[in-house]
Amino acid sequence: MAEQETSEAPAPRENLGTVRIAPRVLATIARLTALSVPGVSRLCPAPVRSVGTLWSGHGPNAGVRVDVVDDAVVIDIYLMAEADVNMLTLGREVQSRVTRAVQDMVGMPVQAVNVFIRDVERTSTEP
Repeated sequence: MAEQETSEAPAPRENLGTVRIAPRVLATIARLTALSVPGVSRLCPAPVRSVGTLWSGHGPNAGVRVDVVDDAVVIDIYLMAEADVNMLTLGREVQSRVTRAVQDMVGMPVQAVNVFIRDVERTSTEP
């Protein structure tokens, strides 16, 4: 039996430079992912917090706050739920999808996704 010759690809360069992801990008990923979850009606503005917050969730990403703690992402999402959903299931689904989206798209570890259900969207027939 003849031996097969194997060749190895050249080793990748060790230092190609720096890749930095803006906190706004993380907030946008979290916002779009949360809004895609069935049962999320809309996002709500996040309450004002300390200066240490990287992205406080104003403007197009209102309702999302992003912090980076020890090279891991902490995301707070403030949302309105639709009236006919299980709130616990909704919160867990948002946590799961946002975590997966950030890890898949950016490659950063997610320390926590905190979901704050601020209110329930009223139907047009409610007083």
